[in-house]
Amino acid sequence: MNRFDRITAILIQLQARRVVSGPALAERFGVSLRTIYRDLRTLELAGVPLFGEAGVGYSLAEGYRLPPVMFTREEATALLTAEKLAARLTDAPTARLSGAAMDKLRAVLRLADRDHLETLSPAIQVLGPAQGASDAPDIYQQLVAAVASQRVLRLLYQAADADAPSNRDIEPIGLYLTRHWHVVAYCRLRQAFREFRLDRIRQLSFTGEAFAPRPETLPHYWADQNRRRPREKVVLRFRPAATYAEATQRLHDTKRQYGWAHETRLPDGRLEMTFFLGSLPYLAAWLLPYAGAIEVVEPPALLAQLRELARQAHDFFSSQPELLT
Repeated sequence: MNRFDRITAILIQLQARRVVSGPALAERFGVSLRTIYRDLRTLELAGVPLFGEAGVGYSLAEGYRLPPVMFTREEATALLTAEKLAARLTDAPTARLSGAAMDKLRAVLRLADRDHLETLSPAIQVLGPAQGASDAPDIYQQLVAAVASQRVLRLLYQAADADAPSNRDIEPIGLYLTRHWHVVAYCRLRQAFREFRLDRIRQLSFTGEAFAPRPETLPHYWADQNRRRPREKVVLRFRPAATYAEATQRLHDTKRQYGWAHETRLPDGRLEMTFFLGSLPYLAAWLLPYAGAIEVVEPPALLAQLRELARQAHDFFSSQPELLT
């Protein structure tokens, strides 16, 4: 990156964030701290209203913006969601370009809207590709608005195990995407945190009531769910062969639903994943389609489960008469 491009990018960073430190800029652009200080001085000489605070960082005067572009808060939120989708569901270069575009967006927002996005960003997570959208209009946007403003919602919700939908008053804390969009919220009916699939929400409305900000976040919720389940440690290794690339991607899209804890790239290129969960048959049914791509490190009981499932499938389909063509 030449100096002109770097100085322009530094200005975008200053506009995109309330405060930026010199060391953070040096690390981002791969130059020395002295070079960053020279670039900042260049911006000052060019008339940019730059303020520095020792031990904190640099900021711009409120209202200073280069491009004459204004976004509504709703538009900015929609682009934040698009950034997360791009980061999770596209390749690395596209994800980087999406992130750079969002920095330019943040650069033209008012401080209040910038802070709004910073607060909202951890409450929206994309873990896998969607398979469909809710039939009800504007469900997602209304939920995002309720998360950001801590407002109570009333749902008519059709649970998978219920014959008829039920009314739920909820206090939403975040949304995430795996195969479907989910909202995580405190359910006043159940007196506990619950997940609600957006495609099962039949009706949604604001009650007009606000709820007190909660310390819980999506990672807190997932960690609590894992602690509540009886858990057994499972270690798997996945082969890096290109033949299994599609299967590996599908596994990444769904791993959090099966007690995924962490993963490590081994020197030989294999990926070692650790899971904690309470049902080995449940995990075995998920892993069977990945035969050829996985190695069970522990426990031996999981390998026995997989062998039994494979035997049952073999016996069943071997007994079927062949179709004449």
